[in-house]
Formats: sequence, structure tokens, C-alpha cells
Amino acid sequence: MTAARRLIAIALTLAAVVAACAACRTRTETGPTSVPAATGSSTRTISIGGRDRTYILYRPAGLPASRVPLVVMLHGGFGSAGQAQSYYGWNAEADANHFVVAYPDGVRAAWNAGGGCCGVPADSNIDDVAFITQVVHEVSATLPIDPNRIYATGISNGGLMAYRLACDTTLFAAIGPDSATLLGDCASPHPVSVLHIHGTADTRIPYQGGQGDGFAKINGPAVPDLVARWRTVDGCKPPATTTSGPVTTSLANCPTGRSVELITITGAGHQWPGSADKPLLERVARIDTPSAALNATDAFWHFFASHPRR
Repeated sequence: MTAARRLIAIALTLAAVVAACAACRTRTETGPTSVPAATGSSTRTISIGGRDRTYILYRPAGLPASRVPLVVMLHGGFGSAGQAQSYYGWNAEADANHFVVAYPDGVRAAWNAGGGCCGVPADSNIDDVAFITQVVHEVSATLPIDPNRIYATGISNGGLMAYRLACDTTLFAAIGPDSATLLGDCASPHPVSVLHIHGTADTRIPYQGGQGDGFAKINGPAVPDLVARWRTVDGCKPPATTTSGPVTTSLANCPTGRSVELITITGAGHQWPGSADKPLLERVARIDTPSAALNATDAFWHFFASHPRR
């Protein structure tokens, strides 16, 4: 084959790939689309703030026609929607329990979660709250989502973003931050159920607060103090604490069926408990070896399922 023919063949191949990718995307320029979401995973695109943003939508087979829950899963710093979908087990959880999962993509693998964190989104003042809000609106326009059963969870920078959503929106019935904290202003948040999971040996976002040793040098409050603040926001009763092996659970019941819960794992680092140990992710995102003492995905889902908005 001549050089010219090789170039033509390469160009045709690239064109086919681009066409295939374009076929699997749905674009929204000014508002939510009404295009139904196919069963399985699909990548969708939203144009917001002059920037194209993407997310992966997972619709399990056999989704009921009645209204169903939506979980928004937010990747950590240096992660992605695809990585979050692959590593944390939410698709299998959705298959078993009949709900929908959205995996948004941060710009340059990060989220603007407040307090100067993190990366390009914070430096460029990207409105990730508006983006994720639009994701929820679009998914709700294409699938029978129950507005009283919308939840946000995430790890590290994604967990920070879950707190930011609780501070700046009223969309979510409950949030589930893992290995995270709250940064920036949160003067008058709407009451929301919270399950926070954290390892006591986390050095990226230290359990006892202060500056971590990660790339972003996150400096937040002590986790017990943060959770106590949310008990105040929710008007909760004093918490009841139980311990089983390395896992300690502190659960406070609050008005209107809400709860604020803290699960700590003694000796665990900066990780998503129960996920597979992925050496590549550990090298790139500096995620520690996951604890086997708890399955965080199961724990978050059971908490979410028990805490609709009432």
C-alpha cells in the first residue's frame, strides 16, 4: 500500500470512530433532551457555560415504569466518569435494586468544590453545581426519576463536591461523601440526610482535620466536627455509637425521617472501602488500598434507600 493510500485508510478509520462516538452521544444545547435513555451505559453531552460537558448514564435492564431513584456518583481527583463506573460497583448495585446512576465528568479530572479546591475547575471558577444540576434535570426528563429519591455520592474531591451540592442546592434527599470534607462557604444549607465514611489513617484528608499531604493540600475540619455540624443543621438527636471490629458507626436520627451517620474504619486510608485494589489508580490518583472491612457502595445504597425526602 502506498503512503497516500495508508493516509486515506487512516482517515476513513478515524472518521468511522468519530461517527460511532457521535452516535452514542446525546447533545443538549439549551435544556434537557427528551431522547429516551437506552438500557446499559450511554455517554451524553451537555453544553453549559459555553463548554461541552459529558456524563455517563447507566440504565439497568428491566427498570420499572414507575418512578425510580437516581444516584449521582462523583469521581475523585484524577479520576473520570468511566473510572468511577468501573471501580466502585454502582452498576451492579443498580441492577440489583432497580435505580439509575449518573457519572458526571469533571473538567481536567477535578471538581470546583469550594474553598479553592480543586485544580482547573477552581482556578477557572467553573460552575460544577450548575452542571450537575443540569445532569439531574436531563436524566429526570428522559427517565421516570422520583424527585424525592435523588442522591449524590463521591470519593475525595467527588465527596467534597457532594457536600457542595448539599450546601448549594435542594435537589438531593441524601448525600454520601467518602474520604472527603467540606470546604468553602456553607452558611445556610437545606436539611439533608448524610452518611460520611472515612478511614482514621487517611493522610490526604486527615480524619482529625488539618492539611493533608495530597496534591491539592486540602485543609478541612476534623471529620467528627463536620458531622456534628450536619447534626445541628438537621436538628438531630444525640448519636448512638456501635463498634464491630475496625468499623465504628455513629448514627443520629433527625426530624422528618432524616439521619446523619458517620462510619469510621480504624487504620484505613484514603480509599473507597470494598472496591477492587487497582494499582494504576493508586499510582495516578494516590488512592490507598481499599479496606475489606466494609462495602461502601452497599452501605451508601442502603442508607439512600432508607432516606427519601419526606
